[in-house]
Amino acid sequence: MQILFQLEFSPDRLDEILQDYWAAQPLKPEVKEYATWLVKGIRQHQAEIDEAIEKASEHWRLDRMAMVDRNILRMAVFELIFEKTLPPPIIIDEAIEVARKFSGQEAAIFVNGILDGIYKSLPEDRAENKEAGYNQGKKEEVK
Repeated sequence: MQILFQLEFSPDRLDEILQDYWAAQPLKPEVKEYATWLVKGIRQHQAEIDEAIEKASEHWRLDRMAMVDRNILRMAVFELIFEKTLPPPIIIDEAIEVARKFSGQEAAIFVNGILDGIYKSLPEDRAENKEAGYNQGKKEEVK
C-alpha cells in the first residue's frame, strides 16, 4: 500500500520507488516478489481496475475517494481478478481489515460495499483466461 501511495505522487517512477522501498525493507524474498507482482500488475491494469471500482461505486468518482481507500480497492480488485490461489471472500475480508486499520470503520464499510459489488459481477472463473497470475508461489510475469 505504501508503494501505491507513493506512486500517486510520482506515477512515472515505478522502478525507482520499488528499488528505494525494497532497500529500506528487510522482507522475505517471497513477500517482496508477491508485492512487486501486485504493484506492477495494478499499474499495468489500472484502467481496467479503476473502471471496475467506479462502476461499482455509485455517486463516487475515483478522484474523490481517499487515497488510502482507493489504493486498498485497487489491490483487492487486482487480486480478485488475477490471484488464483486466494478465495475471493478472504481477499475481501483482508481489504476490509486494512481499510479499518488505516482509514477507519466508515472506510471499511465503503470498501466492503464496493468489493461485494465487484465480486458479484466477476465471471465464475475469475478471469481465468487473463495473461497475469500468481499461482501457488509461481508467478507469471506482469510486465
